Amino acid sequence: MIYLALAIVHGALVFGFTMRILLRDDLSPPARLAWFVVINLAPYFGVLIYFLFGEIDLGQKARKRHDEIFAMIRAHAAPYMGRCEDVNTLIDPLYRPAFLYGGSINGFYPMGGNRAELLEDAAAFATRLVADIDAAQTHVHVLYYIWLEDQTGTEVARALTRAAQRGVTCRAIADGLGSRGLIRSRLWKDMKVAGVDLAVAFPLDNPFLTMLTSRIDLRNHRKITVIDGHITYCGSQNSADPEFHIKPRYAPWVDIMMRFEGPVVAQNQLLFASDWMQARGEILDGIELKAQPVEGGFPAQVVGDGPTERRSATPQLFTTLIASARQEMILTTPYFVPDATVLDALIAAAHRGVRVGLVFPKKNDSWIVAAASRSYYRRLLEAGCVIHEFTGGLLHAKTLTIDGRVALIGSSNLDLRSFELNYENNILFQDETLTDEIRTRQASYIAQSEAVSSQEVAQWPFYVCIWNNAVATVGPIL
Repeated sequence: MIYLALAIVHGALVFGFTMRILLRDDLSPPARLAWFVVINLAPYFGVLIYFLFGEIDLGQKARKRHDEIFAMIRAHAAPYMGRCEDVNTLIDPLYRPAFLYGGSINGFYPMGGNRAELLEDAAAFATRLVADIDAAQTHVHVLYYIWLEDQTGTEVARALTRAAQRGVTCRAIADGLGSRGLIRSRLWKDMKVAGVDLAVAFPLDNPFLTMLTSRIDLRNHRKITVIDGHITYCGSQNSADPEFHIKPRYAPWVDIMMRFEGPVVAQNQLLFASDWMQARGEILDGIELKAQPVEGGFPAQVVGDGPTERRSATPQLFTTLIASARQEMILTTPYFVPDATVLDALIAAAHRGVRVGLVFPKKNDSWIVAAASRSYYRRLLEAGCVIHEFTGGLLHAKTLTIDGRVALIGSSNLDLRSFELNYENNILFQDETLTDEIRTRQASYIAQSEAVSSQEVAQWPFYVCIWNNAVATVGPIL
């Protein structure tokens, strides 16, 4: 009787979760198949993993709150969000579909009159950021996924403290998981005592309740800084040193950051405001918005995505951008586990004669991602893509350049986490001079990389291929 009861429970669990997966029309066929494999090969482990991580859902309350926040933003800040019709006058016809698609995600369309500076390295970013905070007159808004108590993190925190003490309105958001050490630290308390208004995105005060009601790995991965409404920073660097002391064996973390001025600052300001209102549950009135164009500036738009936006918005944006390339596209990302649409877009671009360059870190801090990434190498190389593996540390820069004219920079990786789980922020712009600067930076990454050849991949031991492909089989649910 005991064995019969156990068999019934076993069958009920597998059948119940299989039916749940089949009932979900938001899953792609590969993701559905991956869950079937996990649940049938390791039923109890698979059911537990599905229960904890299987569904991307913040709940109806969070989605309703998100919709209300953006409806409020659109009602009161429409002049700062750009207009769909302006795409036809600001953007080259080849790239209009990508800018239109980016605008459809959360309503930010390109506005002209922006300028930007590509910062030399992590040290230059930290120095410039602290100087800008020290010079702030009215307000400073910052949001980081990872904020450490190292030199960079401490300098930023102390700059905010100094600004708050002289009367500048300072608001800071840190992710509850990525910045969990800082949130419990004396430094965080000192900022609060000094008058910095603090918020935690997706706090982990009760992780068990979080696991029961949502997913513990739904995070705010954004990196946003807005100063006095006329300066914003965008890129891949968290508030942390490149030595990245929580994972020092992969250091240095190699990031890319840009400092923007112009109307795109107001869009980043609005994206920060949406996160603030979501995290604090309060209306953020009176934030300073400026749309002062810079003479001769270029068109740019903010692209924000997250689990409360429509599904697959980010991979569809990448696919549209890749499809717009005519001569060359170069992509750098630390985490490459694309969905089928992005993978096929890369392969199709190479087949139609576009020079497709892909740069990934040789040594990845995620062995799962590393294996899944390499499972795609053979198809990409056979299509004519050029793959380089960066050897100078963990290449954390997320960049995409198209034809030396259009670029995307920000926080999004090419993996499921960025596609479906994380809140991300990017800036998409059209400017030959600035895109060429990013292209030069990408070339410097390639100069510190090893080229991967089809012959090398063909000589991988059979067990390496089996391992890579086995991991990739569950790639859609990683």
